[in-house]
Amino acid sequence: MSFLGTRFRPIPLLLAAMPMLTAQDTDMAERLYRSGERAYAAHSYVEALETWNQLVQQQPQSPYAAQALLALARHQLDVEKKPDAAIPLLEKLKTDYLKTPYAGEAMLLLGRLRASRSHTPAEIKEAMADFHRLVDLFPDHPLVQAARLEIGLAQKLQGEWGRALQSFTEAMRLDPASPIARKAQLQAAETLDIMGDLTGCLRMLQDLRNRFPQTPEAEDAAWRIQVRAQQRLLKPPLKSLGPWPQGRQKWLKSPILLATGPEGDLYIYQSDDDRPYHLKDGALVPAGPSSKNGKALLVPASGTAWVVSGKFGLVKEEVPQVAAPPVPSPSGGMLDPWGNVWICDPGAPAISVVGGDGAARAVPGVLALAPLPTGGAVAASDASRTLKWLDAAGQVKLSVPYGKDLPATFKYIVALTSDPLGHVAALVDGDFEGVVLWGPDGAVLRSATYKSLGIAGKFRGVALDRSGGLILADKSNDLLIRLQ
Repeated sequence: MSFLGTRFRPIPLLLAAMPMLTAQDTDMAERLYRSGERAYAAHSYVEALETWNQLVQQQPQSPYAAQALLALARHQLDVEKKPDAAIPLLEKLKTDYLKTPYAGEAMLLLGRLRASRSHTPAEIKEAMADFHRLVDLFPDHPLVQAARLEIGLAQKLQGEWGRALQSFTEAMRLDPASPIARKAQLQAAETLDIMGDLTGCLRMLQDLRNRFPQTPEAEDAAWRIQVRAQQRLLKPPLKSLGPWPQGRQKWLKSPILLATGPEGDLYIYQSDDDRPYHLKDGALVPAGPSSKNGKALLVPASGTAWVVSGKFGLVKEEVPQVAAPPVPSPSGGMLDPWGNVWICDPGAPAISVVGGDGAARAVPGVLALAPLPTGGAVAASDASRTLKWLDAAGQVKLSVPYGKDLPATFKYIVALTSDPLGHVAALVDGDFEGVVLWGPDGAVLRSATYKSLGIAGKFRGVALDRSGGLILADKSNDLLIRLQ
């Protein structure tokens, strides 16, 4: 059950603390609020907003004025999609009506808005302040559990794994059967895996499945268990299942880049028409701007793909937008959990990391990048022939030489990808020509040459799906191949 939007009745003790407010004033304030409710339910938004604004201006001492402010803010968020217009309303509610329960909801909404816009640790701390105020000032508020979850997510984003795990555990303890508790348990399991406790992670995910079957969280836990068990415990030899989707031959136009969206669905960039597509219900749907010489395909939460172009830099819209600062010859890129875009150029001394404010940070230059659930990245450098696991600040935490734990070395990374569980896959070329899959610790989990798989083509793109399979883009045969 979601408590956002819960209707709170005026509290008699609060009214008693307001001697200037007469019974007649209270009655009129309630009538105004209910009149706005009626108009809003009938989608007469102009009438409803005018009524609620009148209430706030003429009866500012009434708790119904706090309700009206919250309703006005929610309209800006949910209908107008204008968070900037909602923020001053929520700030006024938090400041002028602090003693009402609605201030707690304002704090949660403000925290979420600021968290969604955060691109740095300093910004996420500002969002956490609102969540912490809700917990501290309204310990019995029904939204405290949601605030605990948000605090844990922010701590996880900052790499504070132990504190994040504690926050998720506290959220699970409050109303253990709620959807929020189940979401917190999923996050707690993922945090355990990041901390190196695979057994604890799998145990927590299985407990979630057992206690809450037939829920979205149990379904989410199921694929996370399956992929981890297959990739890290069973590790069966890779084999080709042939063209995918089954029976689809010569149906693409030179696919060279693959990416997965937030829900695990596949996106394809075709070089013949220089455009990204979303594979939806078996059909290709245009899903982003046209851009020449695509080097990386990025899919933000909106589902509209961005392209790192060798000609224009980062392209988000039909009119090319060059990344700032300009990257002379971009070879790849990725989106990190903060929403920052990392763009690399193997001939330059650094990666350009473009944040929400356009600021850039510098880390060692590489050829290709893939995001990690820790907030960092795995980076491929053909010059040094190493894969590097970077933290969120771009510092190297682990280096793995090309060819380590393989029967032969390779010289080049053709394509690089990752999944939300920390697995990394690459198409490689050299003495070992084929597919390699690494675990979060940099160990080779599975590998195969194209020859051993019985496939031939010009493979240029790779993606990891939610069942543990690998999708390969074959440019020369205009199709996809699935490995399992």
